[in-house]
Amino acid sequence: MTKNITILPADTYVVVNKTILSPQDRKLLTMLYQPIIGYVSVSLYFSLIEDMDRIEINSEELTHHHLMATMQLKLDDIVVARKKLEAIGLLKTYYRKENINHYVYALYSPLSANEFFNHPILNIVLYNNLGKKEYDKVQDYFKVPKVNLKDYEDITVTFKEVFTSHTSSSFEEHQDIEKRTTLGFHATEQIDFNLLISSIPTSMIHARCFTNEIKNLISDLSLVYNIDTLNMQGLVRSSLNEKGLIDKQELRKSCRNFYQFENGGKLPTLIYATQPEYLKQPVGDSSKRAKMIYTFETVTPYDYLKSKYQGAEPTSRDLRLIENLLVEQKMKPGVVNVLISYVLKINNQKLSKNYVETIAGQWKRLKIETVEEAMNTCEKEHKKFKKMMNKSTSSHSKQKEVVPDWFDKENQKEEISVEEQAQIARLLEDLSK
Repeated sequence: MTKNITILPADTYVVVNKTILSPQDRKLLTMLYQPIIGYVSVSLYFSLIEDMDRIEINSEELTHHHLMATMQLKLDDIVVARKKLEAIGLLKTYYRKENINHYVYALYSPLSANEFFNHPILNIVLYNNLGKKEYDKVQDYFKVPKVNLKDYEDITVTFKEVFTSHTSSSFEEHQDIEKRTTLGFHATEQIDFNLLISSIPTSMIHARCFTNEIKNLISDLSLVYNIDTLNMQGLVRSSLNEKGLIDKQELRKSCRNFYQFENGGKLPTLIYATQPEYLKQPVGDSSKRAKMIYTFETVTPYDYLKSKYQGAEPTSRDLRLIENLLVEQKMKPGVVNVLISYVLKINNQKLSKNYVETIAGQWKRLKIETVEEAMNTCEKEHKKFKKMMNKSTSSHSKQKEVVPDWFDKENQKEEISVEEQAQIARLLEDLSK
């Protein structure tokens, strides 16, 4: 499937409403979704709604230049915002290639507040992005006040008490009537369900134990709590009830307790995320540099930092620093990996907080989001520094340069050997353990 498509201002689009959008949806988007996907993405969603006709069915054919003009944004920024909407389940995009390419943007409703606050990933990310105080305020806003009906009698009549059935003319069912629809949001499957299910004796589980809903829940929990298949086996077993079915609340609680036990009582953050798919380089290049980029894109900052500790647990200070880059600075995981690699190499294996945050601030201002952009920026900055040093230092007293391996431009052309390929594979395997 084509993911990295070059989009032009002249390319056209039509907005199609696949749901019923209510005034309450605006509250859900600004209060629950915006802290996760950002203001620009939510603004794009509202702009697409405004493009539709009065009865909000679909829009006329418009150009992307129209979006650029109304939102006062570059097309690249609009594409990034669009992909965030897609990733979180608010939008589906369809594409038809012609001389002028055509797009269809299908809008879906946000999850209800109840679904959102009970979602194993979205709920945790919202909590981490807002902090406890703001999170509690938002949650209180959506809470339904309880009415004490203890002294009241239920006198509601039934349908049968009011209506009676009579013979009528033929009736035709209509399938194309509008209805409220959500895409939902689930993690990419990272659990080996064949291994998981086969590890539990069939006598312990019901035939309908592992429904698609349960599998989605397990996948979501495995992502947010960084739990592999082997550890998930025990947690699933402990969550089985007397009917051989998985108690969803018990499973959530078990996964949360497992994570907190392993991590000193802390809740998870985005430190375990990898580079988003839409910001990754296309695969196929076999050069050394491409393999290095692939490593930075597919390893979490936590695992990458842990590899620098020779497999030992990183210090809490270093973890807080990396967490700050991901959560507070909202840097992309792959970019953080490049930053770790660069600073450790040129700063005698020390992650100096001030030094790291100075570089992070520069990269945020430069809007660096891809691994390759980060690597190129490091190389440019190093060249500037080298020029300054050459002016102030005589050639015979120059010290040997200390730079990361990926600074070598020859790596862009040189094919990777079988031995080097095996070495990188072992590194990725070690990092994923």
